[in-house]
Amino acid sequence: MTCPQEHKPVLGITMGDPAGIGPEIAAKAIGNKTIYKICHPVLIGNVQIMENAVRLAGTFLSVNKITEISQASFREGIMNIYEIGGVNTDNIRSGEISAEAGDLAFRIIKTAIDLNMQGKVDGTVTGPVHKESINKAGHNFSGHTEVFAHFTDTRKYAMMLADKNFKIAHVTTHVQLREACDLITKQRVLDVILMLDSILKKLGIKYPRIGVAGLNPHSSDGGLFGYEEANEIIPAIGEVKKSGIHAEGPVPPDTLFALAYGGRYDGCVAMYHDQGHIPFKLLGFKWDKQEKRMKNVSGVNITLGLPIVRTSVDHGTAFEIAGKGIASPDALNQAIEYAVKLLK
Repeated sequence: MTCPQEHKPVLGITMGDPAGIGPEIAAKAIGNKTIYKICHPVLIGNVQIMENAVRLAGTFLSVNKITEISQASFREGIMNIYEIGGVNTDNIRSGEISAEAGDLAFRIIKTAIDLNMQGKVDGTVTGPVHKESINKAGHNFSGHTEVFAHFTDTRKYAMMLADKNFKIAHVTTHVQLREACDLITKQRVLDVILMLDSILKKLGIKYPRIGVAGLNPHSSDGGLFGYEEANEIIPAIGEVKKSGIHAEGPVPPDTLFALAYGGRYDGCVAMYHDQGHIPFKLLGFKWDKQEKRMKNVSGVNITLGLPIVRTSVDHGTAFEIAGKGIASPDALNQAIEYAVKLLK
């Protein structure tokens, strides 16, 4: 399926874990009139669960159950649900980990990938899943990104977090911290810089400025605190510079993200999961002290290196507020907008 700029792309939007806030935020996002102006949304999930979510969200959407994308009716006020049937949802409870919820969430992801690879949808936007539930169902993956990489046969891929002008790609993600250090090689750092440069250009930045983090405190201070900078990171930066990419570093991690937020860099490369996630979520997640809950959870997760466009919310299933009708769809709205940008 092609996506000329003058046409709206068809987006497969996954429901996420049925026990989390995914169904609710999907109902709220698709109930947002502005979404219909930029894309044709198809919710991939379970009709029974989504009908409950529509009532919870108060969006008054009419449900159109489909088993083929050609059956979709792309009109405002209609939620097209690509049904993942044959599922007993009686034992799925809001806020609870279960193999049933994990299996349904996994089957939804796999269906979304298949539809995208077959060209039946232009891109995929994913709701939050729970890793423990998915593994409890016998699907041994460490996260969403790894599922997409596996079923698209992608070997070089990376996670990028994006919120407005703040963008961070990761060299390593869902591994033990000790293992992450061993995975930081010249080739891997080089690959991530190249993927980040490519995606920034697709987002309209003609000459991206990329800041690359060090691994150790003070980027090892000339070898006082480690050798990864000298042996792996610096050689990778030198290599990409030869091809004309504007990359700087290794920049001390405690300075890099403040510089990027201030506008010095268009994108950053973080060496491991929390190095990138902590500053990103500190800016995008807002805790309401009085209401004792996250008031805002903005931010998008984009998988780099895939043969398809995949964006996602950058928050979890939020079991503690699932079923209460108070979940914010902001991150899902952002993820949809980013998918449309990339497809154009």
